[in-house]
Amino acid sequence: MESVLAAIAGFAISAGPGLLMLAAFALAFAGVQMIRKGQNRQKGVLMIVCAAVFVANVMIWTL
Repeated sequence: MESVLAAIAGFAISAGPGLLMLAAFALAFAGVQMIRKGQNRQKGVLMIVCAAVFVANVMIWTL
């Protein structure tokens, strides 16, 4: 059982930052699009802030 948990933890550690960066790029792109179209500027700014937090987390984890 411990080897299964270790394998899952190892996968999460290796794949986690990559998935988080993909989410950050998607959030930043969608936030910019929302601001450009003038749909909901507040949500667009919050999406960009969330993307910046994701990038900062990845930077902390990988250092």
